[in-house]
Amino acid sequence: MEAQLQSPTTFKRSLKLYHLTILGVAYMTPMIVYGIYGVIAATSHGQPAGAFTIGVVAMFFTAYSYCHMVKAFPVAGSSYTFTRKGINPKLGFMTGWLILLDYLFIPMAIWLIGSSYFEAAVPAVPRWAWVIIFIAVTTCLNVIGMKIGASVNILLVLIQIMIILAFIIFSIKAVMAGMGEGVVTLTPFFNPDVPFDYVVAGAAISCYCYLGFDAITTFVEEAVEPEKNIPRAIMLTLLICGIAFVAASFFTALAHPSYDFANVDNASYEVAKVIAPPIFASILLAGVIIAQFASGVSAQASGARLLYAMGRDGVLPKKVFGVLNARFNTPVRSILVTGAIALLATTLDVTTSTSFINFGAFVAYILVNLSVISHYFIRKKERGFGAIIKYLIFPFLGAGLVFYLLVHLDIAAVILGCSWGVVGFIILLYLTKMFKKDPPEMTIDE
Repeated sequence: MEAQLQSPTTFKRSLKLYHLTILGVAYMTPMIVYGIYGVIAATSHGQPAGAFTIGVVAMFFTAYSYCHMVKAFPVAGSSYTFTRKGINPKLGFMTGWLILLDYLFIPMAIWLIGSSYFEAAVPAVPRWAWVIIFIAVTTCLNVIGMKIGASVNILLVLIQIMIILAFIIFSIKAVMAGMGEGVVTLTPFFNPDVPFDYVVAGAAISCYCYLGFDAITTFVEEAVEPEKNIPRAIMLTLLICGIAFVAASFFTALAHPSYDFANVDNASYEVAKVIAPPIFASILLAGVIIAQFASGVSAQASGARLLYAMGRDGVLPKKVFGVLNARFNTPVRSILVTGAIALLATTLDVTTSTSFINFGAFVAYILVNLSVISHYFIRKKERGFGAIIKYLIFPFLGAGLVFYLLVHLDIAAVILGCSWGVVGFIILLYLTKMFKKDPPEMTIDE
């Protein structure tokens, strides 16, 4: 009886490469390219493919840095763990605090977007009811265990890819029929008549779509051969979604070069009604809803595992966050907390819930890149020619590119993100007794 009540302190390794990749792709949500297409097309002034390309290039260097750090510190915690182990425990806490903002608000934004589409499809049911249904279903899946969640996501991701391919085919047919540009042109990538700052501003927004490759690292303690499979899953996820985002935005812009939409939030739905048979608009609507569900499962799981890592570390209350359920071997309490926080979505809108997200992610990405330099180049003195490229030049480029995107974020997002950071700094002062000691250290499982 006592053994049954005792909570385990480590996860079971059950997630293989394809599980991890599916979780990453589901988290990034291929269909999000159509959910956010109008915003990026309008912001970049008709150069959405260029914006997505800049975004994926910037993310490549950062993803490469994540691959290095997960090999050095294969434990749950993502950028939080990498920064505290690679640079400094206090800076690690601030990184975890900022990325926690993303992990808590991304599921909320996902469920809000999905609920808005459900509300459009079934107006008789209010949005708040759909939000609660979303939270209840994804919470149950995550409590049962991520292997089941990953298996469910395989089907959902395949459906998304088929819809994207269909949209691309309809876009190509429309161009061949003389619609839009009428010919294949590189204008969706770069228009010399439009200032480059517009493309960069679009790229800064597009990075919201790429938030997900880093979430894979939070499953490192559940992965089979994590030192090999986590880096592979990170790069595969970024490659798959990067190609999907660039291709989808490129062909959509060719078929509909104007970025003047009746509603930028539903721009892809507007385009679909013009270039495709009427039934496809309904399929697209269903696809977006499915995509949001798949993404919500992975997003909530990642947020719960970050809370678990910080709870196990003693930074958050350990009795609440730092334990695993004996029956399911999952951080049930952390999962329930993320679901409870997400209930705020019943009173918020999409704009409010997403305004923080990119700020926290960009700061965390910069620090992970710097962690590679600190850990490998400075501490371990990796100074060979190849090491200089991998551990100095590439992470420096990654940090620089992300900082360049950071300064192009909306000023409101920066102000709100800084405010969250101030709250975290006050908590850090309390935990460290005014910097007289380090925050509690995390034990790395052998």
